[in-house]
Amino acid sequence: MLTLENARITAGLSMPSPYTEFVVCFRREARLACSGLRISAILLCFFLFTPANVFAQQPSAENFFPISVWYGGGKARAPMLERDPLTKVDAWRKDIVQIKKLGFNTVRCWIDWASGEPEEGRYQFQTIDVILKLAEEQGLKVIVQVYMDSAPSWVGRKYPDSLFVSSNGEAIHPESAPGYCVDNPGVHEEELKFYTALAEDAKKSPAFLGWDLWSEPHVINWATPTYIYHPEFCFCKYSIARFRSWLKKKYGSLDKLNESWYQQYTAWDQVEPNRLSTILSYTDFIDWKEFIVNKLGQDLRDRYEAVKRVDPNAVATSHAAGIGLFSSPLWWEGQPDDWTMTSQVDYYGTSFYPKHSSFVNRDVQWRGALLDFTRSFGFANGGRGFWIGEMQGGFGTVALNVSPTVTPQDLRNWTWSAVSRGAKAINYYAWYPMSTGYESGGFGLIKLDGTVTERSRMAGSIAKIVNRNQKVFLEAHPPKAEVAIVYNPLSYFVGGRQRETVYGGPQGEVNGIERDSMLGVYRALFPTNVPVDFIHISRLSQTLLKQYKLVILPYPLMIPSSSAGQFKEYVRNGGHLVAEARLGWNNEHGSSSPTIPGMGLYEVMGCRETDVQTGKDGRTTLKWTSDDLPGFMAGESLPARWYEETLKPLGSQAHVVATFPSEAAAAVLSSYGRGKTLILGSYVSAAYETRRDPAAIRFYTALLKWAGVPLPVTVSGASPEVRYLESGRDILIFVFNHGNQPIDPSVSLQLPDRSYSAIDLVTGNAVQTATEANGTTIRERIAPDDVWVVKLSPR
Repeated sequence: MLTLENARITAGLSMPSPYTEFVVCFRREARLACSGLRISAILLCFFLFTPANVFAQQPSAENFFPISVWYGGGKARAPMLERDPLTKVDAWRKDIVQIKKLGFNTVRCWIDWASGEPEEGRYQFQTIDVILKLAEEQGLKVIVQVYMDSAPSWVGRKYPDSLFVSSNGEAIHPESAPGYCVDNPGVHEEELKFYTALAEDAKKSPAFLGWDLWSEPHVINWATPTYIYHPEFCFCKYSIARFRSWLKKKYGSLDKLNESWYQQYTAWDQVEPNRLSTILSYTDFIDWKEFIVNKLGQDLRDRYEAVKRVDPNAVATSHAAGIGLFSSPLWWEGQPDDWTMTSQVDYYGTSFYPKHSSFVNRDVQWRGALLDFTRSFGFANGGRGFWIGEMQGGFGTVALNVSPTVTPQDLRNWTWSAVSRGAKAINYYAWYPMSTGYESGGFGLIKLDGTVTERSRMAGSIAKIVNRNQKVFLEAHPPKAEVAIVYNPLSYFVGGRQRETVYGGPQGEVNGIERDSMLGVYRALFPTNVPVDFIHISRLSQTLLKQYKLVILPYPLMIPSSSAGQFKEYVRNGGHLVAEARLGWNNEHGSSSPTIPGMGLYEVMGCRETDVQTGKDGRTTLKWTSDDLPGFMAGESLPARWYEETLKPLGSQAHVVATFPSEAAAAVLSSYGRGKTLILGSYVSAAYETRRDPAAIRFYTALLKWAGVPLPVTVSGASPEVRYLESGRDILIFVFNHGNQPIDPSVSLQLPDRSYSAIDLVTGNAVQTATEANGTTIRERIAPDDVWVVKLSPR
């Protein structure tokens, strides 16, 4: 029976045309009592309850901070949908009411292509329309997540040559995923038609806020071909043709391509992507992976432009599965570059699962590194910030692997950690636990039977705080960092495809060393509370570099030639550069430098390599012989990992400051122009990530003093994590007690104004401030595993 209220919902649904609505009402003809007469719901739905604002233009999303839960209607897990949404309005309304009651301001629903267009040109958006209407009832906004990986079967029938093809030539026949290759022009056109139709539908609702156009982008998503050994995608004829077009733009001529690849092609249609590991050259492999990065960026941009042409005011976003810090450009699925993807949409972000499954319990430094890396690309080049596309809502499951318990305190810590880095949206995954698949039972904010949990109440309470302070959080941005860690995707390519094979020995010491090197630096600096940026080595400029007093270049075996000139100029102008072993050994083509440090950087670093070997069992030690670094004295020992590179100083400005156990020179301090340099003949950063020797903390803290980096936050009485944001003249301070005992810290910041009032944003209570030698000071007892959030305002 169609109730009066559900008739309003049905009438308000955004269908492809008003006549579709008429047919829906006709097929679901409901008899209503009105003045004793039985009146067909056809006319009642069509004429009385069609909302006047159905074609209204949406307001801009610039002034809204969404705190959402993933909810697609009922208990279906993303990207699946429940059938017959028009019969489930009452049940879904109860969920939406509960979501609003807890404090959330947004619902994040989804649509998959197969469900949304089961037949060519016949769109079924009823699920989205019901949720939009129910959200409108409650004053909630709606974000629509689009899944194109679940593609309708008619696409494959219409374009039979659109299957994904692995490097071995085997084609993948989709099941529920991964769909069809968008490099096929026909598939690409059909995909953009779907986005356009969906945008035309969604924009009619005043509840519609915007999009996530691509969840966790890769070339191939949500499908692992277990029957293929070492799969890699996509090698279909259309992807290869697109690759050739990309190569034409990069090289300009076949002669230049032949020179770079050491080939003898006579026509462009002979050019193929790299599939082999050869002893000659692997420039073709590097080009192939660079093409994948550019292709994924363009694919996202095409989706963005499709929806923006229809509704330019709706926010359009996407989010990574694993940011570059924790992934590899070599991965078989086809890995995007975060900086490239950020430039394609209004906001790019990440999934955030600190307790994803069994034996996964990422610590606070891991979480901080993920968020600061995301902050770095989100605010790069004047960016507006980032979104947390998926925030883990409950314990995780992957088949038999069940994660540690996710507590309300976890959600409080994770959420404020993201907000403290400048996140502009939090999307909790998910309202209900997963109902099917190998993740069934996991990740829910509430229980599958609908029981509300303390986790959901905690998340909702934070949403209320953000809602009360929308303006201050929207305008908040991180302070300018004076320390940068260089993110260098090329470091993964040393040796090309042969890099995947380690001949015997301590494989654990080399596997993951690229990631561990960046994490190790971040982890060692974490206790200082000094803001740290990650900067992309391919996007360096003097405008960017001049803000940093200290730049750290870990694991720099392969770097782009253009970066060498940028580093040289940075040091000449007064910067402090710290690099590790075999700096610039290879360039972006995989070609070795005649002198190491390569590409002329031996002049900047004041030394050259005279010998190199792998340390015993992949480990070594640097014994410090100098007092040049304040706070790190002669006699200290620094554990290091993998290589022992012997360095010879060049010139009077350079001298040895550490030796290996063999007494060979292991580190050289030098000056160049107005700046200073330090090179280490091994990987101290990676060693600290795997073996936490406190000497590394002292070493990296000493580097701050050496480079003249001030501590923006002074803490006494405890050692909490302290982050802060600037919002106009206001300052937002976040003090995290990650321990299991109460603490009583005094937190002081050097601020531009001398006198501030303060308020606890969680309790609403006034906070006492004092002006002391270290700056503006606040004090509070903080419970175990709690976060103190304070807003300072100039008096």
